[in-house]
Amino acid sequence: MTNWCMVIDLEKCVACQGCSIACRMENNTPVVSPEEAKNGRAIRWNDVFPLPVHIAPDQGEYPNVKTHYSTRPCMHCKNAPCVKVCPVQATFIDEEGIVRQNYDRCIGCRFCTVACPYGVRYFNWSEPQWEETLAEYRNPDQLSVNGSLEGPAVRPVGVVEKCTYCVHRLVKARELAKVEGREFRADEYVPACVQTCTGKARFFGDLDDPDSTVSQLSKSLRATHLLEDSGAHPKTLYLAEG
Repeated sequence: MTNWCMVIDLEKCVACQGCSIACRMENNTPVVSPEEAKNGRAIRWNDVFPLPVHIAPDQGEYPNVKTHYSTRPCMHCKNAPCVKVCPVQATFIDEEGIVRQNYDRCIGCRFCTVACPYGVRYFNWSEPQWEETLAEYRNPDQLSVNGSLEGPAVRPVGVVEKCTYCVHRLVKARELAKVEGREFRADEYVPACVQTCTGKARFFGDLDDPDSTVSQLSKSLRATHLLEDSGAHPKTLYLAEG
């Protein structure tokens, strides 16, 4: 059984926001009203953050400052706090290590949002919206709430959602291999953010395959996790800047 993992090389990230846009379009992420966004209720499964760093400790103004960038999808933790606190098992870890969300089960208690140390879970406070032009381009391959391939899916108001490593792509790739009468290959499944990364800063694959790129990168001296002391054991890894 595969053990999916993502590795992000911070040295290559150019903050183009391509991963954020690809994530939104691939997963039909709802758009909130300007008023909701002002209240901090924007839904962004994949964020990019600027991290200013002072070159000279006593001089924190331009040109003595340079900017680093960090991107933040779901960490898909092996010891996920969000799974432990969900009272209805709406969030769970599947057999391949992906932290999933069952929208039909979710009761909107938001315990998982509080428990997540990475702030990557979002609550639908209002009915999801799309501008007329965007509504026409919703991805029909997206999983519907009942787990079938009847897209395009719309998460209802009052549920929590998050990055899924584009798991609907895995379902589609496996079904295609089955129809063609062949074995599924791990390299056939790539999340949208990895596929569209212009700086080639993202890698994805089977962590348990010693020959895979992510497995080899995970052993790098540059490999690190966000909030390692949280005990969550995230499977989204980062390669620190050299």
